[in-house]
Amino acid sequence: MTPELASDPIVLAIKVEDPVLAERLTTLLSDVPGLRLARVNEGGDVAVVSQTLDKAPEQDAALTPRELQVLSFLAQGASNKSIARRLGISVHTVKFHVASLLDKFEAIGRTDAVTHAVRLGLIQL
Repeated sequence: MTPELASDPIVLAIKVEDPVLAERLTTLLSDVPGLRLARVNEGGDVAVVSQTLDKAPEQDAALTPRELQVLSFLAQGASNKSIARRLGISVHTVKFHVASLLDKFEAIGRTDAVTHAVRLGLIQL
């Protein structure tokens, strides 16, 4: 890469349906060094495109009322033991529900499961 090409800013095109989100992204990214936001109808080197994330889980991955309770406690950072006490169930049962949540969200951990749930609109932080 030539030195003059390395100094050219990366042009970022933003295509987001939600005008509030588009404005927030524009505000956040407008002052990033080495980055220039594309003008309306201008192509870019890179594009940010919105994706709808507020859909419910697949029918076969629907959450039970108890899983929603456990998920709510996970979002608060509660331990299995704490969740068990609050719900009046065994720690083993909490572990079962957590494992089921991880499976349904295809999550790699408790935090990932909470992140998926927030994106799907199942819980709010």
